[in-house]
Amino acid sequence: MGGEKKSVDLSDLNNPLVPAAAALSAEDRAGLVNALKDKLQGLADHADLLESLPPNVRTRVEFLRGIQSQHDEMEAKFFEERTALEDKYQKLYEPLYTKRYEIVNGVVEVDGAAKEPTSEKAAEGEDSDAKGVPDFWLTALKTNEILTEEIQERDEAVLKYLKDIKWSRIADPKGFKLEFFFDTNPFFKNSVLTKIYHMVDEDDPILEKAIGTEIEWYPGKNVTQKVLKRKPKKGSKNTKPITKIEECESFFNFFSPPEVPEDEEELDEDAADELQGQMEHDYDIGSTIRDKIIPHAVSWFTGEAVQAEDFEDMEDGDEDDDDDEDDDDDDEDEDEDEDEDEDDEELSKPKNKLAGKPKGAAKGGAQGEQPTECKQQ
Repeated sequence: MGGEKKSVDLSDLNNPLVPAAAALSAEDRAGLVNALKDKLQGLADHADLLESLPPNVRTRVEFLRGIQSQHDEMEAKFFEERTALEDKYQKLYEPLYTKRYEIVNGVVEVDGAAKEPTSEKAAEGEDSDAKGVPDFWLTALKTNEILTEEIQERDEAVLKYLKDIKWSRIADPKGFKLEFFFDTNPFFKNSVLTKIYHMVDEDDPILEKAIGTEIEWYPGKNVTQKVLKRKPKKGSKNTKPITKIEECESFFNFFSPPEVPEDEEELDEDAADELQGQMEHDYDIGSTIRDKIIPHAVSWFTGEAVQAEDFEDMEDGDEDDDDDEDDDDDDEDEDEDEDEDEDDEELSKPKNKLAGKPKGAAKGGAQGEQPTECKQQ
């Protein structure tokens, strides 16, 4: 353990006979070698740190590392068993989801449902052709506070054709897939729209990228775009109206997620922050559909899920209020001391009249322009 600094021999990393690297391309093999070099260099740095510690402290740290290794092994087993347990129950849920699908879409009828009218309109025969539960998924999605912000008025006509939403885990690469099943409709050709999330680490959700279905819109039915037409200028040789297509807010932009450039170094800091915010928002929508809407769709349709979340927020709010009251008491004591100090200073200073800020002046300057609202053309 003398004062000599240990070195790590990296020469074998470039050996083309390493089996794992032999199957890779030259570029990938070089990347693997560099990654291994970085990893080993990191281990060498840790060794330097341990050697710098006093012997008795270093012995304790080595023992702690053994404890940490045991914890990491148990944690890895926990993640493995949790995934297996989730897969087990996902299979148990499937028959229930199938029954829900059949009832919502009028494939099967519930005992007694056809015998009694459910509304005055139905009693008069106006609603007699209604099958299943109309607008089930549209209502469930709109009831959630995150998703209702994404659904525009023009989206609703399309989402009325939504028959079911499913999710499944994908193993390689790790992540999950959402599937939106649509009935035949006048808006697009697709019967299924998918959204796939590739995760760097599924247990500690870090999004690598998201991929959405390209929607095959029928002419003039794309709700993510607005077609603007204006007359040509007087005297212009071109007599045809000038057409301009403008992108607009829509739930269906969810299937065109933000793209990560191949060379991330091309992004400046502001652009990188904006992209990260867009990706986090996109993942928030996807995980909300996966974790809340799909398993509890009936409760979102009836509104019971909102009440449950409000109750949870109230409980969290009570705890926060208790903390805030303690903070307020401390702040009041500090404010009283500061007021006394300020009063003493005021007595020793001449009073000056300052021009007041004009009423209605916006803090931070003029407000930014809001996105143009899209309406069905």
